[in-house]
Amino acid sequence: MRSDANVSARGIVALDVPALEDAIALLARLGDAVGYYKVGLELFAAAGPEAVHVLREAKKSVFLDLKLHDIPNTVGRAARAAAGLGVDLLTVHAGGGRAMIQAAVQGAPSARVVAVTALTSLDPRDLPAHIRRDRPLAEWVLDLTEEALAAGAAGVVLSGAEVAAVKARFGADCLCVVPGVRPPGAAPEDQARAVTPAEALAAGADFLVVGRPVTQATDPLAAWRGLWSEIHSQEGRR
Repeated sequence: MRSDANVSARGIVALDVPALEDAIALLARLGDAVGYYKVGLELFAAAGPEAVHVLREAKKSVFLDLKLHDIPNTVGRAARAAAGLGVDLLTVHAGGGRAMIQAAVQGAPSARVVAVTALTSLDPRDLPAHIRRDRPLAEWVLDLTEEALAAGAAGVVLSGAEVAAVKARFGADCLCVVPGVRPPGAAPEDQARAVTPAEALAAGADFLVVGRPVTQATDPLAAWRGLWSEIHSQEGRR
């Protein structure tokens, strides 16, 4: 694992909540301990750009996870609008193709565009029809990463299980954002390819996106601190 002075700064809390009021309540409970938040489809559909405005006013970094996937012209315009909100990271679907990803990158020069490769809920044993089943899922992720980087994306969103292979092939500059991480012993829920935070960081992940283990905890702040304490503890035993 790389020795960052403040490894928790690489954590992003996913505000996958149904209303802006819920997001504001979590923001208050987590306070200065968290500096980076994800706004996904659920919250953005409920509150729209106001969710981003609230976070920016609180001096937080914003990962806008809309997974844009449409014709290049539409995606480019949507990316421009997203960048105008002041977001730091923006997702598109890698499967949209090179022209679509390029349009997003050109539309959002102030944000880092990352392409979603294979959702962490995908089980390699039960892949959808549009994925070639005669090849390992990790190879498909590598192909999508190559396409995304060629189109100008800053990196990819992927399972922690594929990070080491992506870093080995494309180098440290390929930004790897890993969602669906779960603390040791936690139930994977709908995450088919979940890894622990320590495993993801050891593989080379740049950012970890943590949702329910923190946001649905009785004490979100204690859960957040416990997550990073566990990482430091595991690192100390190596």
